[in-house]
Amino acid sequence: MTRVNTLRGPVDSSKLGRVLVHEHVFVMHTEFTQNYRGDFVEAERIEDAVRRLNELKSKGIDTIIDLTVLGLGRYIPRLLKVAERTDLNIIVATGLYTFDVVPMPLRKLDLPGWRDLPDQMVELFVGDLTKGILHTDVMANELKCAIDEPGLTPDVERVLRAIAAAHRRTGIPITVHTASRTQSGLVAQRVLAEEGVDLRDMIVGHCGDTTDLDYLVRVADQGSMLGMDRFGAEILLSTEDRVATIMRLIAKGYLDKITISHDCFCWADMIPHADPPIWEGSYTFISNVVIPALRRAGLTEAQLDTILVDNPRRHFEGAAERFAQRQQKTSAETSSAL
Repeated sequence: MTRVNTLRGPVDSSKLGRVLVHEHVFVMHTEFTQNYRGDFVEAERIEDAVRRLNELKSKGIDTIIDLTVLGLGRYIPRLLKVAERTDLNIIVATGLYTFDVVPMPLRKLDLPGWRDLPDQMVELFVGDLTKGILHTDVMANELKCAIDEPGLTPDVERVLRAIAAAHRRTGIPITVHTASRTQSGLVAQRVLAEEGVDLRDMIVGHCGDTTDLDYLVRVADQGSMLGMDRFGAEILLSTEDRVATIMRLIAKGYLDKITISHDCFCWADMIPHADPPIWEGSYTFISNVVIPALRRAGLTEAQLDTILVDNPRRHFEGAAERFAQRQQKTSAETSSAL
């Protein structure tokens, strides 16, 4: 078994239960929200988040991975106020979300004395995973980065390689936001593999936005799990098509590569009103709509447990086991060299 850190402390991986692997609680550009979103009243938003997450728990979901990182407005003190009022496990992430450039405080300036400084991103991520996130004892337990339609810009590549470095040092698994339309998941896999990441330790996010089985099989055949998320985002792909794609993957033998989620949130400032969701049904859509649809399509209860329980559990346990093996190998090689 593997210890997995949550907002309320460590949980044994065997106790995570049913997991949605790609969700958010609060998503925001903090400066924009503080200056222009008077409808963000923290006490009200916390109350609403508690209600939404408790409803999710009542529908049989036990854990979510909140992939809100730098660039999406992660703020742990606010999340702690939510976590203390729900029995739902909330695993938080560290990393950086950008489609093109990194935030100004993390820019590497090509100036004398600056150009050769070590990349502080790696240390920031590792600190979140091993020491606790600023002014709290909450430790993240997932690494998150992104590569979208702009592709592998210099800064996006830098983030991917920093995520890989943090993974090598900690054994914490990775989720990558990708754009299925441009098949950027394959690019992320290439870069992370170059940096020594075992691609079994990675979820390729937003694979659920495509019905292109050739692409999905190519991703899965390299070892990564498929994030069949954004359920409820009918504007991107219908639920019918998403369900049918999952069933086709299962028929091809890829049940152990499938995870599901909504990529939902309780509040986000990317939309012009205070009450989401742009995703139909919010957090309960999978419980109320998707699971019944999968059952009608022929999914068995054992297969549902594989998707919701076993695959997320293996995401954490497999990464931890492989990290321990690498450490043992390094230790043995060091001892033999002495």
